[in-house]
Amino acid sequence: MSWKGIDAMDISTLCIHGSFDNNNSTGSVTVPIYQTATFVHPSVGQSTGYDYTRVQNPTREQLEKAIARLENGVDALAFSSGMAAITAVMELFEPGGHIIASDDLYGGTHRLFYSISRKNGLKFDFADTSNVSEIIRHIRPETKALFVETPTNPMMHVTDIAAVSAVAKEHNLLLIVDNTFLTPYFQNPINLGADIVVHSGTKYISGHNDTLAGFLVAGTQELSERLRFIYKTTGACLAPFDSWLIIRGLKTLAVRMEKQQENALKITNWLCKQNKIKSVYYVGLPSHPDYEISIRQARGFGAMISFEVDSEYTAKRLLERVQLVLYAESLGGVETLITYPILQTHADIPKEERDRKGINEKLLRLSVGLEYVDDIIADLDQALNG
Repeated sequence: MSWKGIDAMDISTLCIHGSFDNNNSTGSVTVPIYQTATFVHPSVGQSTGYDYTRVQNPTREQLEKAIARLENGVDALAFSSGMAAITAVMELFEPGGHIIASDDLYGGTHRLFYSISRKNGLKFDFADTSNVSEIIRHIRPETKALFVETPTNPMMHVTDIAAVSAVAKEHNLLLIVDNTFLTPYFQNPINLGADIVVHSGTKYISGHNDTLAGFLVAGTQELSERLRFIYKTTGACLAPFDSWLIIRGLKTLAVRMEKQQENALKITNWLCKQNKIKSVYYVGLPSHPDYEISIRQARGFGAMISFEVDSEYTAKRLLERVQLVLYAESLGGVETLITYPILQTHADIPKEERDRKGINEKLLRLSVGLEYVDDIIADLDQALNG
């Protein structure tokens, strides 16, 4: 087997060696942490390529190269959080611009659009982006972009990215895809026609529930330049130490995603057999309405499960009784976390909107971790049925 260079490597290898440039002369196997705010100029009018860490830092640069390569993008920008990344991408648009977004969004994104972006003059319609005709129905002359989560948080709807990309291109719209749930290991939206990919790097990319981060991946040089200007001007950059933590987490992304998905499939099958569980939402179930789309556009299903129990009492009792599974916000780490969306991630969404989407007092969301799967099931069993 002949060596074909880094771009021909399997994605599991790229997770470990994605930057392929440690940018140091010491022989260090790991990327050094350049914990500095500023850099010395060699001479008047000369630069080492680094001037001020808000603009670029060698540690963060290596992380960005790796993420861009994993997503097949032209460039990646590392932010201090996922919400900082989404806030920056909204700066691409002028007041009066109209954006169509998935109607089942992470609550923080919904809050940003409603409370901040609207105040700044942007207009939003929220639509079922898994239904292309619904998207087309909302397009106006002032529409500038489509913002899609797939799978969605927390109801696990799947959008056909290639089909939506065709609509976006026909109407000269940017397609922005939040790929947090599946990561570049399982799904590459740019390959399917997306212009910008969003990640909350806090989640699976980091994988250890110990740091915050966000990413924007640009599909073209023109978008990269526009986003870089916003980035250096607004300043929500990822710090060197946090960049190093994400680099460390990224190395195990492939093995984590595979194992967490394996655990999720077993837990999903167990949940489906429980009398107190009325509905299970997992894109890896053949009965999921978007299963065929998932098979077509992704290489896996991930490890996020939402499920509805028989009553509010059962939901709250389960949350209070779990021992190994942790009742906490966030997702994607090695620990299994359970979340109550109406009180946590989606609390700021008006009740009537939550009810319309099925985000009610009986809905729970599970981020499956790396624990021995029988231990996770045993804990859920005692909390649900004990």
